[in-house]
Amino acid sequence: QVQLVESGGGLVQAGGSLRLSCAASGLTFSYRAVGWFRQAPGKEREFVAAISWSARSTYYADSVKGRFTISRDNAKNTVYLQMNSLKPEDTAICYCAAARWGVQTATPSPDDYEIWGQGTQVTVSS
Repeated sequence: QVQLVESGGGLVQAGGSLRLSCAASGLTFSYRAVGWFRQAPGKEREFVAAISWSARSTYYADSVKGRFTISRDNAKNTVYLQMNSLKPEDTAICYCAAARWGVQTATPSPDDYEIWGQGTQVTVSS
């Protein structure tokens, strides 16, 4: 069964940090970019960060630049999102997504992603 499983979410105070993980099973991240998206209550899903297959390039939403870092370990078939200096407005369900096979560049477009995880809740208190 093909699936992505996110972990690492939780409750943290403003200014704190969390590290999210996205592990793939039943598929390989080979030759696929991977992205993180989030959806806050009452809002549409938005792009957060993406990383190319080679990890040589990354792409961040303006709202998280300088605070979040995306990385990947292809040997472990896992992608990470290090989130620092968290703000209450970062509260959301965070989803990882694997791009269609062959889409190797870091892309912010959700249309480029075909496999989505179930999400992990991130809550930042003020």
